[in-house]
Amino acid sequence: MEKKKGVFGRFLALVERMGNLLPHPVTLFFLFALGTVLLSGVAGFFEWSVADPRPEGADGRAADGMITAVSLCNDEGIRRIIESLVVNFVEFAPLGTVLVALLGVSIAEHSGLLTAAIRAVVVGAPKLLVTVALVFAGVLSNTASEIGYVVIVPLGAVVFYSIGRHPLAGLAAAFAGVSGGYSANLLLGTIDPLLAGITEEAAHLIDPTYEVHAAVNWYFMIGSTFLVTFMGTFVTAFIVEPRLPTYDKSLADDDVEESASFDRLSDLEKKGLLYSGLSILILTLGLIYMAGLTQTPQTEIDAYMASQAPAEAVTDGELAAVQNPQTDTEPASFMESLHSLPLYGCLRNPENGGLAGSALLKGVVALIFVFFLIPGIVYGLVTGSVKNSDDVVNGMTKTMATLAMYIVLVFFAAQFVQYFKWTNLGTILAVVGANTIEALNLDNYWVFIPFIIICFLSNLLMGSASAKWAVTAPIFVPMLMLVGFSPEVIQCAYRIGDSASNVVTPMMSYFGIIYAYACRYDKNFGIGTLISLMLPYSMVFVVGWTIFFYIWVFVIGIPVGPDAPTYFEGTAEAAAQAVQAVGG
Repeated sequence: MEKKKGVFGRFLALVERMGNLLPHPVTLFFLFALGTVLLSGVAGFFEWSVADPRPEGADGRAADGMITAVSLCNDEGIRRIIESLVVNFVEFAPLGTVLVALLGVSIAEHSGLLTAAIRAVVVGAPKLLVTVALVFAGVLSNTASEIGYVVIVPLGAVVFYSIGRHPLAGLAAAFAGVSGGYSANLLLGTIDPLLAGITEEAAHLIDPTYEVHAAVNWYFMIGSTFLVTFMGTFVTAFIVEPRLPTYDKSLADDDVEESASFDRLSDLEKKGLLYSGLSILILTLGLIYMAGLTQTPQTEIDAYMASQAPAEAVTDGELAAVQNPQTDTEPASFMESLHSLPLYGCLRNPENGGLAGSALLKGVVALIFVFFLIPGIVYGLVTGSVKNSDDVVNGMTKTMATLAMYIVLVFFAAQFVQYFKWTNLGTILAVVGANTIEALNLDNYWVFIPFIIICFLSNLLMGSASAKWAVTAPIFVPMLMLVGFSPEVIQCAYRIGDSASNVVTPMMSYFGIIYAYACRYDKNFGIGTLISLMLPYSMVFVVGWTIFFYIWVFVIGIPVGPDAPTYFEGTAEAAAQAVQAVGG
């Protein structure tokens, strides 16, 4: 990567050089795993431990109330390493997600569908607008869990490559939106109820009746969506892309298509897009049918049943009227016929008929596979890029071959992540960091600056947002509630620090696949290059997002979410109980 004049440019160049002096990422993760094992032996010998901040009875809390380092250098540790070697690899969460999703995406790419769709949208579009759309799409993808890592990030590289811009800039912009903007969105995601539940349990140490719902940060998340989009676009356009040299296509893998075409779509390509679009429409209608999205939510049915007097019988006809309400456009007879057909609503939760815990939500990866595979095949058949089943198999095979390095990397990364978890080293360091901020004894809103910094740094040691919050929330939430801040605001600040460092921490589960994507476009790409590429996003995000937080909460005074107060007004009795609990 070329150096850019200026102090910051020289700093990034230094980061890149120092990072690239490190061994290959596969070797690096092997050394990390080995170092963790050896360090655990030292920690076990000296019996490193910290007091567990979680309340008694909490899941994972030891009976003695301590978090103790676990040595892997003894008989039990060696057996555990050997017996779990394969399990650690095959159960590494991102592995199956990436491989299955990319089987479908590979056909859409191999047939030319992705390239044609991108050209239809971005050819002729303003340069800045393409970047804005890419970062914005990355942020929104968080609603669907990990879809952004396996679809949006590689798509970002393809988009920039297709319009003659540096593919690594597109990858970086998309990665910044997906991972750096993890706590920004217009809609709620799967992480929101997890964090809210942990926050509520921690708040009970101060007020046993306090409730925290999943949407407590929603307003701030909506505002942050546009902030992250702006910051990601700014960093891409004015910092990252200017530092990159003119792209040399000879650095790309042989299978990367020469698709940097500025031509308008041909009639055949337009026809292919039309038919593939129709296939997506048919798939969507089928998904709506199998998800039973035309039926009344189970909560409304339960409310209707509860509203009936105990002695009052509810006839089948009355219940059917609630389940299948008549409308001006959908006669009851049609709805009844629809509901009686096979497979209607089969993707819902079979226990309660709801969407929570349903196959629809659990099967996002399968849906990605199908929604890329079928349209890709249709487009290929129309345009002639796919003539038979052999072409489909060859397309999948080529993509899997490009992931060979990623699979090797994942094997060692999975061991390292699991060893770090077993030894409790990451948890101990996170608690030590939390205790450090507690020792600062700040009693005003400036406490959130060291708090966010501690969360930012802790993310370099523990990749899971929920796991990290589970062990630090019982310290931070009670402490800051006693200062006078609400659990909702405390959780909001935590999410800023946690998200901003996602793009530079190797502990993030998808860091390896991002590196593998980048290597497709630059065979000489090093881990130092990736860190220096993403470091500007991380720095701008943590500073800009923190300033935005202070303006939003303390200057303008906007709630961070519905029914989310800024300040905690606890009772004297609750405070007394809290002091006693903390003292104990």
